[in-house]
Amino acid sequence: MKMIVGSKNPAKVSAVSAVFGSRWELESTAVDSGVSAQPMSDEETRQGAIQRAIACSKLDGAAAGIGLEGGVTEMDDGLYICNWGALAVGDKVWSASGAKLLLPDFIAEPVLSGEELGPVMRAFTSRQDVSTTEGAVGVFTNGHMSRSAMFEHICLLLKGQYSFYESNKKKEAGI
Repeated sequence: MKMIVGSKNPAKVSAVSAVFGSRWELESTAVDSGVSAQPMSDEETRQGAIQRAIACSKLDGAAAGIGLEGGVTEMDDGLYICNWGALAVGDKVWSASGAKLLLPDFIAEPVLSGEELGPVMRAFTSRQDVSTTEGAVGVFTNGHMSRSAMFEHICLLLKGQYSFYESNKKKEAGI
């Protein structure tokens, strides 16, 4: 069975491969999230993941599509990174959220002023590849967590939801 990942970002593709690679044939392709380049809420970030997953599930040869989206969300004490994933199989779509991390004010302020987190992080770290490697979460946890590991956690949640559904199809259908 083929699962299409809605991104070419190595951190995202690696996460999907770690969780689904033993059972699924994986392919990655860039698809539009349908949301802003810098999602600014949990809702917008989740919607981007769902739209990526559904778009991938409709591509030729796909048995499933998966979308992973990173964004930021404002809370009472500041701006947090947020991450969402979605898995689309047929007409079913599951979504899950990952960990959140408070961004320092010197990073949050330019993002709240309209800049994307990726370029802000590139300027801060002087590294071009930060969004495809450890991400902001890796930088601000001093390497204790990576972007790929955070998305892997989301993929495990999605795999678990799918597995539960598969093992309980008859119960859900009332059979």
